[in-house]
Amino acid sequence: MVNHVVLSAETDLDHGGRWTSLRGGGREWLWHRPDPDRASVGPGDAFVDAGGLEECLPTVRGIPDHGDAWSRPWRREGDTDALHHTDFTLRRRLRPGPAGALCAAYHLSAEPGYRLVWAAHALLDLTEDARLVAPETTPTRLFPESLPLIDTPWPVTARHVTGPWPAPFGVRLDRLGPDDGTAVGAILTGCRHITVIDGSDRLSLSLRTDADVPVSVALWRNLRGFPRTGTPYRSIGVEPMLGAVFDLSEAGPGDAAIVPSSGELRWELWITADRGPAAAPDESTG
Repeated sequence: MVNHVVLSAETDLDHGGRWTSLRGGGREWLWHRPDPDRASVGPGDAFVDAGGLEECLPTVRGIPDHGDAWSRPWRREGDTDALHHTDFTLRRRLRPGPAGALCAAYHLSAEPGYRLVWAAHALLDLTEDARLVAPETTPTRLFPESLPLIDTPWPVTARHVTGPWPAPFGVRLDRLGPDDGTAVGAILTGCRHITVIDGSDRLSLSLRTDADVPVSVALWRNLRGFPRTGTPYRSIGVEPMLGAVFDLSEAGPGDAAIVPSSGELRWELWITADRGPAAAPDESTG
């Protein structure tokens, strides 16, 4: 028997509108890495990897590092959290959904033609036995940090290569442990739904939008391979996104979301959780 779990979230508007908690059924899903530098960042600063869920806009990698939303204070306007930037206004409203679900509804206002990548940069607290379930053969992009792991030569001029989920070019991405000293970023292009299975717990993340924009799920699978200098740590990012690249400056045709003539984009992130018997090791659907 599977039981739905009621989810709740907490956010910190003063520090980028970041999600500091995603909790349900006695489990905290967000991973945290306390870092005192997170409290003092400002626009243009290097990203501070403190965990939680950061709102990355208008890029993830690149300039500014992890975008221009995570490092700026937001404010409360009625039932909505808002960030007013010189290039855009982003509004977010959290509300409960059916069967314990949580919905984050987003509304972006900007000049028509404004190009962006957005990601819900969620770092999850998962065991080494956790795994990811997404539609088989989803086209999955790997980026240059995966070069030591892939089983084919890297094209000289390529910024990314694409293979089928869950093992593009022999890199098995649906398994999240044990730690092996690697760190890989990937993007499941065209993917609107992904499920994390960790023992008897499941967490599902889905994007919904009527806009004509690319929808993907980014994955950051850091099994104590990052940072390259200092002390590596484990962190797992499962990041629904608008766009198909980490770095907006590398976006080709169809890789970035573009604000239409209305000057508005709307999308929703739906998160659900349930608990039941521990999943079988070879289970392939969620």
